[in-house]
Amino acid sequence: MSFTKAPLLLLGISLLLSTPVWADETGPTKAPSRPKNIVIMIGDGMGPSYTSAYRYYKDNPDTEEVEQTVFDRLLVGMASTYPASVSGYVTDSAAAATALATGVKSYNGAISVDTQKQPLPTILEKAKSLGLSTGVAVTSQINHATPAAFLAHNESRKNYDALALSYLETNADVFLGGGQKYFPPALLEQFKAKGYQHISRFEDLASITQPKVLGLFAEVQLPWAIDEKDARKLSTLTQKALSLLSQNDQGFVLLVEGSLIDWAGHNNDIATAMGEMDEFSNAIEVVEQFVREHPDTLMVITADHNTGGLSIGVDGNYNWNPEILRNISASTDTLALAAITGEQWQADLARGLGFELSEEEVAKLNVARMQGLETMAVAIRHLIDKRTDTGWTTDGHTGTDVQVFAAGPASELFNGHQDNTDIANKIFSLLPKPKKPKS
Repeated sequence: MSFTKAPLLLLGISLLLSTPVWADETGPTKAPSRPKNIVIMIGDGMGPSYTSAYRYYKDNPDTEEVEQTVFDRLLVGMASTYPASVSGYVTDSAAAATALATGVKSYNGAISVDTQKQPLPTILEKAKSLGLSTGVAVTSQINHATPAAFLAHNESRKNYDALALSYLETNADVFLGGGQKYFPPALLEQFKAKGYQHISRFEDLASITQPKVLGLFAEVQLPWAIDEKDARKLSTLTQKALSLLSQNDQGFVLLVEGSLIDWAGHNNDIATAMGEMDEFSNAIEVVEQFVREHPDTLMVITADHNTGGLSIGVDGNYNWNPEILRNISASTDTLALAAITGEQWQADLARGLGFELSEEEVAKLNVARMQGLETMAVAIRHLIDKRTDTGWTTDGHTGTDVQVFAAGPASELFNGHQDNTDIANKIFSLLPKPKKPKS
């Protein structure tokens, strides 16, 4: 957001916050115009084609209608994602998260520092200073680019160990996700000394009834959702975070990230991406229900950027076949590993894919199988793309605008087109005002 536009934006915010924002036919409801709690949800890499693909993936083929998803229901606007000019027009996750966390654009790789590598105040830091509780629930390691930008400051997103160490000073109430490899025993002892409960088994999450908690449930990333269809891990982490943070009468700010949508996009893995979209959708519905029960809660959902250049239809074919994706029982990583190690690999792979392999497909896969795990996984992804008419333009990011979704008090602020920095600055404006000291 440019300086010259800031007064106009703040004037609009002021006008909106002066009136109730939720109303029905009988008049305004009791929902406040300014939220007590704020939940920020980021579908990493979730460009518009992902939400469209997810709609068709979830469509009931037995009905004429294409049913709406939670994304259709909550859509309010769009956002541009470009980083600071030094990095051009295509952002990485660190620069995008920095924009969303601080309201300032920076270079690709920056973790809430400006282009001169100076720290920038983040939404979670500001909320904590005002007496609100804060937390993150993600499916990547908790010190990955997006959560790190909301919690810490570093000149490089790659400094995972330094970022993990810096979390000691955040005083955040909830850390839930992966990343065990970055939190050695000595560091865990330091967290415990500061009053954190540390858990590493997902089943122990139910025993946590009070903040503070450091829950690390995987060496790096959580398992792919498609490999654990009924686990609903992000949904469960989100529900627990809401339960713990809402114990603060002053309110809270929570960041939830569907981190692995992006990772599947980098792999050009449509089946795994749809599994991640499904679980992110489940987590959104958990928060949506919380908003219904707590009308003083605002939820804002967006993506940091678009990954992979996903195309619904390819090679001139006016077609896309999501029904094939619905029958795939595991991630391509898991299917490839089984095919590399199993004696009856052709039958096992066909069973996992949910369709019979042609002789030509078997021949290509057999060549890939001889070249190792990654080559086999890529071959399976290409096979799925061919069967579904799915296209990709890159294994990186694109500069496409992303969607914005919102519900709750002041959600109208996010209507229409905006920059990613505008999202942050609007959220900053909704935080409580510092209390003036008594004279």
